Amino acid sequence: MTTETTAQDELVDEEVVDEQAAQELSDAGEATDDEATGQVDDVEGGTDDDELDDDERLIEEGEIAGDYLEQLLDVLDFDGDIDLDVDGDRAVVSIDGGDDLSKLVGRKGEVLDALQELTRLAVQQATGDRSRLMLDIARWRADRRDRLARLGREVAERVLASGEKESLDPMTPFERKIVHDAVAGVDGVVSESEGAEPKRRVVVLRSS
Repeated sequence: MTTETTAQDELVDEEVVDEQAAQELSDAGEATDDEATGQVDDVEGGTDDDELDDDERLIEEGEIAGDYLEQLLDVLDFDGDIDLDVDGDRAVVSIDGGDDLSKLVGRKGEVLDALQELTRLAVQQATGDRSRLMLDIARWRADRRDRLARLGREVAERVLASGEKESLDPMTPFERKIVHDAVAGVDGVVSESEGAEPKRRVVVLRSS
C-alpha cells in the first residue's frame, strides 16, 4: 500500500529553476551520501588525538566552504549569514537570513544539491580529500529532516497498529536515512530499502 506523503508535497518550492543543469550537478553528490549506517569505518581503540584531528579537519572543511560560499553569494548578489558547524562526521554549513534565498534552493532542492556538490568540490580541491560536507540554505534541509522524521514515526505507528506494510515514495539516500532512523525509534517495526536509484524507497513492516 502506498503511503500518502503530504509532508513531502509541502516541501516543493514553486520557484522556476533550471532543473536539468541543477540535477546533473547534484546526482554525483547525492549518490555518495551514505544510507543508514554510512561508509566511514569505525576504528576501535581510537585516541583522543585522532578525534581531535577529525574535528580539526571538519572545521577546516567548514571554513574553506564558508569562504567559497561567501564569494559565490557576492557574485550572485545574494545576502545571507553563513554559519559553520560539525554534525558527527560531517561539516555543516548553513546560509540563512537573506532575501530570496529560496531561489538558491530550487524546486525540490535541486539547486541546493548542485551548490552542495560544487562546495564539496571546492573543499576537495583545497584539501585533496573527498568531502561529505552538508549544505543547508534557508533551513530547507533542517525543515525537511523534521518533516521526514515525523512521517517515519507516523508510518511506523500505523504499521504497528494495522500489521500492513507501507511503502513510501522514492527518496534520496539522505532522506531514506532520516526515515530509517525515525522508524528505528518505534518498537515492533523495521524498515528496509527496496528498488534501484533513483526510485529506491523505504518500506516499513512489522518486525518478526
